[in-house]
Amino acid sequence: MTMYKVNFSRLQQDIETLAEIGRSEEDHGLYRMALSENDLLARQWLKQRIMDAGLEYDIDAAANIQARLPAATATTTVMTGSHLDTVPGAGHLDGALGVMAGLECLRSIKEQNIPIAHSLESVAFTDEEGRFGGMLGSQAICGMLTPEWIHNAHDLEGKTLTATMAEMGMPAINILRAKRTPESIHAFVELHIEQGPVLEQQQMSIGAVDAISGLLRWNARLIGEANHAGTTPMNMRKDPLQGFTEVASALPRILEENGSPRSTATIGYVNCFPGAANVVPGRVEFSLDLRDTNMEILVDAASALRRTISAIARRRNLMFEYEEVSRLEAAKCDSGIVEIIKAVSRDFGYPVMQLHSGAAHDSMMMARIARTAMVFVPSMAGRSHSPAEWTSWEDIEKGANVLLNTLIKLANES
Repeated sequence: MTMYKVNFSRLQQDIETLAEIGRSEEDHGLYRMALSENDLLARQWLKQRIMDAGLEYDIDAAANIQARLPAATATTTVMTGSHLDTVPGAGHLDGALGVMAGLECLRSIKEQNIPIAHSLESVAFTDEEGRFGGMLGSQAICGMLTPEWIHNAHDLEGKTLTATMAEMGMPAINILRAKRTPESIHAFVELHIEQGPVLEQQQMSIGAVDAISGLLRWNARLIGEANHAGTTPMNMRKDPLQGFTEVASALPRILEENGSPRSTATIGYVNCFPGAANVVPGRVEFSLDLRDTNMEILVDAASALRRTISAIARRRNLMFEYEEVSRLEAAKCDSGIVEIIKAVSRDFGYPVMQLHSGAAHDSMMMARIARTAMVFVPSMAGRSHSPAEWTSWEDIEKGANVLLNTLIKLANES
């Protein structure tokens, strides 16, 4: 059986070149937020790399950049890709690896004259990191956006999506035209760093992702009564901070009783008001992030958590308020593609394991309209979204080779 390989030195050079676009000299992180000046520079550079490779270049109405290798008579395409945009102070591989590896796979297939029955397409999705409140590019392709959402979308500084795209000469309302039909996409595969510690700890080079966690995120408040720290007896206080400590301590028990081994619950933000050393707090605000690959389990765990917080609040004479600020549906990966990824890895002799993704990706959107799976490579110490993000070049090469051969197999399915 022929096992094809990418031109790794070229891929490595591309990754290193892209990593300098938007890099800060102060903290060495990348600042390539979606549709910012640095992102536009990266996009222009990617366009040139696509054209240098002799591939078809296109940009759709949602500003998704597409490199295309057409098959002679195909009406469907096998897609791969990820995103160029970053969070502030990011590492150099999140998103970028999938974009550059996808481009390299198309170049390698073209140069090696590998036959394909389906066209191949590598996509750089717009705004995966959510500057404007969603996964703009992949949601547009999946037909998940509305005129109202587009009109209301803005970043944390209040700049609207409409104004931002107008500066690019692209009417924002035309984003709706980026929608693709399920019949036009044969399959989608995304190569990504794991952004977690599992593969490294298990000494695995490749992860075959079988599901992507759904997410529920709340902004919550416990409201009591601010009072003097010295004159208010302990048994007469309405102290929301004491209630909050009970909530935080209850999370493991709630997941044990109502969750699954893939459930997570995180309080990443907490603020105490008025925040003075000699004042019993009157209000505590905090975030709650709940995730699981099964939405029924996720919703059940959220309901149990809500009941628990309400009970704690009643017992301590507190008010409990919350609003759901984000909900992402869990996505199941295609079992057939997962098996192809595992088989290709074994054929190369690469250690491989099946696992899920706790982070959100464009793939969870693409799974709504196409057979979808992901290939993970290890993240050193599980670090991501920081300049400390790193994956060994050896594992990157392995991941790119697995992606290449998976795409070839999918592109020749009947």
